[in-house]
Amino acid sequence: MSLSARNQLKGQIVDLKLDTIMAHVVVQIGDNQIDSVITRRSADEMQLKIGDAVTVVIKSTEVMVSKET
Repeated sequence: MSLSARNQLKGQIVDLKLDTIMAHVVVQIGDNQIDSVITRRSADEMQLKIGDAVTVVIKSTEVMVSKET
């Protein structure tokens, strides 16, 4: 599959919580984790499960940076 978004990070699903409408997916990427909330239908269609190798795609008009002083 070809995709125009350039921010693509490969990782592994380490936690998955399925609710009635939504699914919370936690992906381990190196030492970091990215949380994503997607529709339950999408999670079911992709047959997501803990341990799956996935690609996180980030498409945003804003990226915020914070630094503690």
